[in-house]
Amino acid sequence: MRLYDTKARSVVEIVPVRPGQLSIYACGPTVYRDAHVGNMRSFLLPDLICRVAQSQGLTTHLVQNITDVGHMADDTGLGGVDEGQADTEDRILAQAGLEGRGALELARGYEARFHEDLAALNIRPAQAYPRASESIPLMIDLIQVLLDRGHAYVGSDGSVFFDATSVADYGALSGNRLEDLRPGHRFTAEMDSAKRFHADWALWKHAGDSRTQLVWETPWGRGYPGWHTECSAMSLDQFGSSIDVHTGGIDLRFPHHEDERAQSNAASAGSVAGGSAEVVQHWVHGEHLLFAGRKMSKSTGNVVLVRDLVDRGLDPLSLRLAFLQHRYRQQFNLTWEVLQTADGQLRRWRERVAEWAEAPSAPIPADLQAAFELPCQEDLDTPRALQLLREAERIEDLADGAKFEFFAWADQILGLDLVRDVGKAPQPVPESVQRLMEERAQARLDKLWARSDELRDAMAELGWQVRDTPEGQQVTPTR
Repeated sequence: MRLYDTKARSVVEIVPVRPGQLSIYACGPTVYRDAHVGNMRSFLLPDLICRVAQSQGLTTHLVQNITDVGHMADDTGLGGVDEGQADTEDRILAQAGLEGRGALELARGYEARFHEDLAALNIRPAQAYPRASESIPLMIDLIQVLLDRGHAYVGSDGSVFFDATSVADYGALSGNRLEDLRPGHRFTAEMDSAKRFHADWALWKHAGDSRTQLVWETPWGRGYPGWHTECSAMSLDQFGSSIDVHTGGIDLRFPHHEDERAQSNAASAGSVAGGSAEVVQHWVHGEHLLFAGRKMSKSTGNVVLVRDLVDRGLDPLSLRLAFLQHRYRQQFNLTWEVLQTADGQLRRWRERVAEWAEAPSAPIPADLQAAFELPCQEDLDTPRALQLLREAERIEDLADGAKFEFFAWADQILGLDLVRDVGKAPQPVPESVQRLMEERAQARLDKLWARSDELRDAMAELGWQVRDTPEGQQVTPTR
């Protein structure tokens, strides 16, 4: 498999450090609101990488973090300055205040809905979803290592900052150079007084007296983590000093991933004077998604959620098909017309697959299978892969049974559930799962989001995946 490596600025071959196993760390959601379809495009990327890798015989280990603390409302990255200070509001806390809920209660609710959206798009679960709020000891240990190695210092306000000048190749990922960085437009001398250099960023932030939630005691006082610190601590804990692929949206390239790279490299066992070994072997970023020609935002009123598709009578997987029709690293303008067309294509393919399923099975021609694998392995060229499905559908001398086998096999990578309408007796739902469904339905009515999440996980352990629809809970077997 070959992917576009942001740091290398070219398409490169992906060779796992651990033979036979591909490790992937994916930046996950900040759970203060529902993930919109632009976020979902970023979350589809690691799923596609895993599916292609698995088709090549590799095992995959995917970790996706949950940010439930430390992502400040003004973490804009302007000029490389992390402007979040003790009196700046955390996105989780800000939304919890608006909704009149506790911070972690709010976070667990939106986290549960994130998992429901993943299931609706047939994005397979990661092997782990570490939460920032439950990884504080890891962050404290990481910060202490950075202090001991001279990469960090305690500022005059009690916050701990990373010394950007201590990394010789800072900017290798984003192309930014320290000498060119300037403070953001909201930067003031008063804000910067705790730092030695305006491009330094906070690893740990001192909490003021007004902050009563999401704060922890540390050797440097009472406070909370910086956003960039979290991913370094969790990824190093999950994978050690070597990660094959790190994914995220292109907007995270700077400063989030640039700063994360600096921290992880500086703290890894491979650190050496004047530079450091690379923890992440390949950085892979997905491009922006526009909707109706504009970036999605509340101010423009064009934020679209997965459940909005359901409300319009569209299959959520029509969104997945629309994404696959465009290369992951190309900017894409999504519209309702595009989604309606994708929905029609999806339904038509399922009808054809159900028809072909009635014919005797026939082998997939080797050249057809190889032709499909090639674009998938070449930087996830899913538009070309879909075109091959259309071409195969029209091959007159290809037996219907072979067409069924080809579409069913290709769908292991595409994830469009193309065999949904093939007649199979539904698997009965065990009484134990039914009881969990009833308890979860009541928990959601009572807005006990954390309990709802626990019950979802309990059903997953029993081999059943739950999805919330306008008609209620739906469960499908995963085994």
